[in-house]
Amino acid sequence: MGAGLIIRPMLWAIDVGNTNTVVGVWDGRWVAVWRFGTNSAETEDELAVKLKGFADLAGVPFRASGVAVASVVPRMDHDLQRLCEKWLHAPSFFLTAGDQVGLPVEYDPPHAVGADRIANALAALALIEPPLVVVDFGTATTFDAVSRDGVYVGGAILPGPTVSMEALFTRTAKLPQIPLVAPERAIGTSTVASIQSGVMLGYAGAIDALASRISSELGGARVLSTGGLGGIFVGLCDQIERYEPNLTLDGLRIAWERSGTLRRDG
Repeated sequence: MGAGLIIRPMLWAIDVGNTNTVVGVWDGRWVAVWRFGTNSAETEDELAVKLKGFADLAGVPFRASGVAVASVVPRMDHDLQRLCEKWLHAPSFFLTAGDQVGLPVEYDPPHAVGADRIANALAALALIEPPLVVVDFGTATTFDAVSRDGVYVGGAILPGPTVSMEALFTRTAKLPQIPLVAPERAIGTSTVASIQSGVMLGYAGAIDALASRISSELGGARVLSTGGLGGIFVGLCDQIERYEPNLTLDGLRIAWERSGTLRRDG
């Protein structure tokens, strides 16, 4: 290593979902974000090969000063920890509960709240004043509600649009597979347009209805969205104020910072 060479700290944030995994590399900004299908059977070595390939393509060093993980696939947790130890040579932090990072949670039971939902709440609180609602478009679409005093108080879960469409196609013989694109009119003049109207506009209406009710119960809340399909629906839903594609990763970054502070203070 040359004299005077400065190695900047790099935090890796890994959000493991049921369908997709999102990985972000932070060195003061998100220098790279990658999305790929979740495969719970992959070992730490297979994960390393995949991530090393992404890093090389992005021109990002395959190293980390720390790794923050939110996983809803428990089977992968051991291999993710081994990835951090064996290949990234970095300490890891697995977000599992609000009390790890100073976020009060009123839920039954509190530990049943997914790590990604805790991360979403943390990041949203850093962006806007509560009360607030986060709509996360994934395999399931989740609503996370934070009260005026900054307490995570619950939310709602419904099947995601992709899951809904797959269920429709597996139960019908003649309906074609279609892209998730919103039609210009609610009245479809073809089978494809009719399905797009029902799935896209109908789903947007469901999002607005739930977001409106939750907001009302919170005493009037601002609504953010995130997730892979969030950008598609933000223009279709009247209740959604803004789309934050990296919200969960930002929450993991904040969780990493808070966990270190709490460990030192403890």
